[in-house]
Amino acid sequence: MSYSGDLKSTLAALQKGEIDLTGLFEAGSNDTFLVTLRHPGFEARAVYKPERGEQPLWDFPEGTLSRREVAAFLVSQALGWELVPPTVYRRSGPLGRGSLQLYIDHDPEYHYFSFRPEHRARLQPVVAFDAVINNADRKGGHVLVDADDHIWLIDHGVCFHEDDKLRTVIWDFAGQPLPADLASDLQRLAQQLTQPDAKLTRMLTKLLTVPEVQALANRARRLVEAGVFPFPHPDRRPYPWPPV
Repeated sequence: MSYSGDLKSTLAALQKGEIDLTGLFEAGSNDTFLVTLRHPGFEARAVYKPERGEQPLWDFPEGTLSRREVAAFLVSQALGWELVPPTVYRRSGPLGRGSLQLYIDHDPEYHYFSFRPEHRARLQPVVAFDAVINNADRKGGHVLVDADDHIWLIDHGVCFHEDDKLRTVIWDFAGQPLPADLASDLQRLAQQLTQPDAKLTRMLTKLLTVPEVQALANRARRLVEAGVFPFPHPDRRPYPWPPV
């Protein structure tokens, strides 16, 4: 489906609905399942990533990738950019706890590397978002366009690290001015995250460590202060592999 429904009811269905496994995505190192989600008055496909299917990484704490998927959704919503499909953390599922994200119907052959110029021109929020959440794995195939011409981002399990790990294929705007509306949204995000009792801060600290949330606020603030989109890091690999 292309997401155009009521967010509150969609999140309720994701959190409380019945999950039936229907398939396994073969690409990727972590177990990722396509499921059918059923809730009264609601039926849709979703993507289920159980914690038990995560492969250990040397630089990310074990069993935290699904929580980072949810954190990316919360940040996207807080910014008002609606880049990440509705995502929740389920404490129970067919294979145990993990993230559940609404599946977005899209053409898998149409992604960043095949985008027409009009879609590439709309990627400034994507670049700013990845810089702020410190996305270590923005592949071209993680950027989708649905039937309503909305751009969506998926796969955020390796984000929010305290150390700079930005790896992305999208460097189109490096050095260009950060638009004022994006800067305003990022400034608002940073201000929220400096308030320990703010709802967003409390929600994120259930998914990330306190230092990771503080680093998120600092990256948002630094990007606004810089006023331009970042350049690739000169001393380490700035691209993911594989790129798609």
